[in-house]
This record gives sequence, C-alpha cells and structure tokens, in this order.
Amino acid sequence: MDIRLGDILLMKKPHPCGEKRWRVLRVGMDFRLKCLGCGHEVLLPRSRAEKNIRAVQRESDEKP
Repeated sequence: MDIRLGDILLMKKPHPCGEKRWRVLRVGMDFRLKCLGCGHEVLLPRSRAEKNIRAVQRESDEKP
C-alpha cells in the first residue's frame, strides 16, 4: 500500500474522541499518526495500520 507523509487516512474504527481521520507524520516499518479530532499521536506497526485503513486522501487531492 502506498502511504506518504501528509496523507489523511480514514480508518474503519473511530478514535475514542469520535474522529476516523488521521494524518500521517511518519512512514516506514511503523506509522506515526495524528488524530485530526483531538491531536493525539500514536505509533502503529505498518501491518496493523494497513489492515485498518478504509481510504487514503492525498494532500494533493485536497488542493485545486
């Protein structure tokens, strides 16, 4: 799966704050993700994160 810095991931399950969108801060064997609702940051193994991704929004998709 092609995930890049700055991408916004829509996850299958919501964070306890209710938000499903996460911004990618780091890629590699682990992903560092920041919740767009409350700002909480988590470090997840790549395999676990990829399993829970529903959709990927590229930063370039949001800009005209």
